[in-house]
Formats: sequence, structure tokens, C-alpha cells
Amino acid sequence: MNGRWWVATAGPILLAACPSPEPDAASTGASTSTGETASTTGIASSSSEGTAADETTGSSTGGPGLPCNGHVELCDRPFDEVVFPGTHNSHSALDEGFPQLNANQQHGIAQQLADGVRVMLIDVYPDEADPDTVLMCHGPCSLASTPHLEGLGAIVGFLQANPREVLTIIYEDHVAVEELEEDFAVTGADALAFVHAPGQPWPTLGEMIEADARLVVTAESGGPPPPWFHHVWDEAWDTPYGPMSAQELSCELNRGSPEHDLFLVNHWVNDAFGLPSMENAAIVNASDVLLARAQECWRQWDHAPNFLAIDFYEEGDLFAVVDALNGL
Repeated sequence: MNGRWWVATAGPILLAACPSPEPDAASTGASTSTGETASTTGIASSSSEGTAADETTGSSTGGPGLPCNGHVELCDRPFDEVVFPGTHNSHSALDEGFPQLNANQQHGIAQQLADGVRVMLIDVYPDEADPDTVLMCHGPCSLASTPHLEGLGAIVGFLQANPREVLTIIYEDHVAVEELEEDFAVTGADALAFVHAPGQPWPTLGEMIEADARLVVTAESGGPPPPWFHHVWDEAWDTPYGPMSAQELSCELNRGSPEHDLFLVNHWVNDAFGLPSMENAAIVNASDVLLARAQECWRQWDHAPNFLAIDFYEEGDLFAVVDALNGL
């Protein structure tokens, strides 16, 4: 494990170069201070134009003052030492026609990217009516679906328009890799995909940007080839998911191995019927709950949560909490 980490442990953001943060009473009340951090650093939009003019420090790659994922400070950090804001069932959004019954987000993929989401958990299924089409669904595709090609196209469009951003996809894949590979070829996503060689250290965000290999692709079931289609549980581990109360949220090992480099924290609470709940999201996405949980998991595993995935990201303080965890 790498020990080079940064964390905020008090209301006014204090940086500590220690690998195991200890959340305290002050840190759980950080909603105001971390919210201010988010607004002043520009993480909500994360466009290079929105931050480069405000930064005066330089990076070892990409030229002086140019940000990586919205912040110059992240350019020299390895990918596995950065905390990224993520969404669970990113495609399953009310704005995209998914019903309240199974929608985990309000806004679709394009809006999420514009708002600052950098990790997307996406479920893909075959289209029974058209074997050449891959669909993004949550549960039965008869409830609602969106073509995978459309969602991936939005991701590629965002990366092309924002050349200093690094994104991650975690697929729950119910289709063969060859079917996804076709969509990657059509959209040009394969040209942007990063290849992580097993056992090798991760590059910095600046190095990934310099190489224009800015899309990390992983899947729960499949794996390489192609070499950029990583089996996520060979790279990461995660926490349990699907609780129906905040008290059930746990940092215990679910899948993968803590010997791997990447840590996914699943942070959402369903309703009493096991369905997505915007009301619960407003509670558990609040700074005091989300930051405390992330720090608890960090302390337990001596590793910051690289991917912090939530429902209804517009509720609560996701971006401010991620900034705080990154020491920004």
C-alpha cells in the first residue's frame, strides 16, 4: 500500500500527512467549510478553463498552472492515491426516463460529468429485441433503458472537450466484452482507455493526461482482452452495499482483496422495500455522515476510498467531502 495521503480532520480544513485519519467531532461538522472549498476550487465544474487561471503552482507534467481533475495539486498524485466522486447506477436517472421505482440519480450521465462526477457505476444488458445493441438498465430493461452507445458517447464527448480530466467506469456487465468493445470502437473510447499492467505502479493523473489515456475501464465479471478492459476485483476491493438504514453502513470487506490498489466505498441506503431513496440520500450524503464514513473506512483499511459512490449525488455534500479527503 502507498502511504502518501492527505486528509482534512477539522472544520476549517487542516491537512495532515498521515495514512490513517482519525475523524473527530469537528470533522463531522464540516459541511460549511468543505462546501466553501468546493465553490472556491471549482470542483463542481472541473473544467480546465475554470481552474487554470486561478492556480499559480506548477506540475511536473502538462505545464505550469494546468489542473488535473480541476486541481493542480492532483497532477503529481498517482491514480491510486486520489479520491474520486462517483455515482451508483449512474445511467439510472429520472431525467433519462427511469421511473422513481428504480432511479438512483436525478440527472443523466452528461449532467453528472458537467457537475463533477468522475466515477460511474453502470449496468449493461443485451437488448433482447436487437442483438447488436447493448442497453444500460437497472433491473428489468422493460422498466426503462438507454443505449450504452449513447452513454459512452457522452463520456467520450466530455473527455474530448475536457482534456485534463480522468474518468473511471465500473461496469456490472451482463454482456460479452466483445459487445462492449464494438461500442468503444464506434465512439473512439478505446483510443482514450488506459491499460494498467498487473503489478505495476499507477501513473500520476498528470502522466495519464499527458499520454491521453484518461479513461479507466473495469468490469465486475469480464476482463481482458482487450488489455484496457480490467477485471475490477483484480484491481480493487469494496464495502458491502444495499443496507436499508444508515446504521447498517459498514466498512467490512465485500468483494476483491485489500491487497489491491483501489478501494470502492459503496455509500447509499435503500428504503424499506430495498428501492432507491432520495430521502435517505439526503441524510447519508450530508457532510457529517459521508465524511465520517469515508474516514472510518480509511482508518480501518489504512487506505483512502478511491471511489466514493452514492445515490442522488445532487443531495448532500459529495464534492466538498471529496475535496476534503484529497486535502484541497
